[in-house]
Amino acid sequence: MILPSRILIVLGMATALTRGQEIALAPPSLPELCAQYEQDRGALNRLLPFPFSEARLRRLQTLHESWLSRLDTVDFDSLPRPWQVDWLLLRHRVQHDLDQLATTRFREEEAAELIPFLAPLVVLVEDRAQRKFPSAESCATVLHEASAALQETRKVWQEEDKKSEATVARRAAQKLGTLRQSLGSWFQFRSGYDPLFTWWCAKPWEDLEKELKDYGKFLQKDLAGIDLDDKDLLLGDPIGEDALLQELAFERIPYSPAELIDIAEREFAWCNARREEAATQLGLDKDWKAAQASAKKLHVAPGEQPALILELSDKAIQFLEDRQLLTIPDLAKESWRMEMMSPERQKFSPYFTGGEVISVSFPTDSMDHEAKLQSMRGNNQPYSNATVHHELIPGHHLQGYMSKRWNPHRRMFSTPFSIEGWALYWELRLWDLEFPQTPEEKIGMLFWRSHRCARILFSLNFHLGIWSAEECVDFLVENVGHERKNAEAEVRRSIQGGYGPLYQCAYMLGGLQIRALHQELVQNGNWTDRQFHDAVLRQGPIPIEFLR
Repeated sequence: MILPSRILIVLGMATALTRGQEIALAPPSLPELCAQYEQDRGALNRLLPFPFSEARLRRLQTLHESWLSRLDTVDFDSLPRPWQVDWLLLRHRVQHDLDQLATTRFREEEAAELIPFLAPLVVLVEDRAQRKFPSAESCATVLHEASAALQETRKVWQEEDKKSEATVARRAAQKLGTLRQSLGSWFQFRSGYDPLFTWWCAKPWEDLEKELKDYGKFLQKDLAGIDLDDKDLLLGDPIGEDALLQELAFERIPYSPAELIDIAEREFAWCNARREEAATQLGLDKDWKAAQASAKKLHVAPGEQPALILELSDKAIQFLEDRQLLTIPDLAKESWRMEMMSPERQKFSPYFTGGEVISVSFPTDSMDHEAKLQSMRGNNQPYSNATVHHELIPGHHLQGYMSKRWNPHRRMFSTPFSIEGWALYWELRLWDLEFPQTPEEKIGMLFWRSHRCARILFSLNFHLGIWSAEECVDFLVENVGHERKNAEAEVRRSIQGGYGPLYQCAYMLGGLQIRALHQELVQNGNWTDRQFHDAVLRQGPIPIEFLR
């Protein structure tokens, strides 16, 4: 019997191994190193997902430091150019993750002052993560003593009538809730499976769990004066200038917050001049607010918004392909999907959001009358004409489609300055290519462009402690032209929606960065539009400095 050559090769390798010979494995490529770090970091974050854990912070610090040492052994100069970029991206990411541990430790220590009874409880979840199984009686003792300490802490706060900053109290309550969930998982792990554990711990845990829930409410309502029934509350957690500077350095943005505010004000002035021009074209003598009011009336009837989204998507694709601006795969045009946004989510996202799935924001029958009207006015045809391409093609959907197929290991390094910057770049580019035809369509594009400037202004001023959340809302209403409920949703999304502190800055600033790169390579170079745009998409959503 004649064996295939591949099998013979494998048999030969096995024979060599049986003779004590070792086969030298090639060192990992940079894409493989990126994947390994992402998995290492993910494994530890899944193993130790709870707050207030010094063991977690120490273990992550050891991981990051070991990876920095490992990367320093790589011969950078011998790497091909794409791998040199990957090396820089990876080392930059690891260093930032290491630096973030100090910030996490500080913010947890600040919140821990309100919950001094947690340390023994953290040890319980740490033990489980490390596969330690203390006796059931000792666990019951920890739960019982934590309840007593919690009650004593609460008594002291009440007797001394102490108060706390709302932001710190809410942060403490949120972290307390996270730890309570981890403790619930810890209890369920042994409850019922270990009869002795259940006998000792069921009642102490039942009591403590209720007290932890009540204490979380006590922190916010009694210590900080937060109305827990106010579903529209605007309460963020400003990070301050030092933390902003640290994040700007990570994003490779060589400007201070004050310099970024100056850039935003300059761009805002440009928008206002163009809005006055469009208003004059409508016979409104530079009154851009009146022009916006006119555009807001151009909305479709209830139930017709999905058809409008499809029409505007086809229009944008046709515009791009007629001018050969970039390559659009047929499957990308086919594979995006549509869903309707819930009323609850519209409190955070008053306008549609996109990607492979575009979530359409439009009023539902459960909204009150004024909310319905504001939602229709805010999602009118001119405004939607300016953002469907931002969410679908050439924006987020096409970008996501390509990033999954080209350099997918770089998705770990994604930044809003690239993700949102790419979509915003197209708003700038399409304006220059005269995509908006009517004065109303120009007003629609300028509404969003001025909003991107406003996002820089209100988010930085908020995190610097200069503006309150309510002042941010007022600014959006008066200077951008938002409906008030939509402005509140935008601010709520920015300060409470899980976005990083620089996310709102990234739209305009990232767009300006990509536009400058386009000017260098296309307008002043020998690249075509298609070559430039296709190349950007194939490199992944990485910081623009590394993209360049």
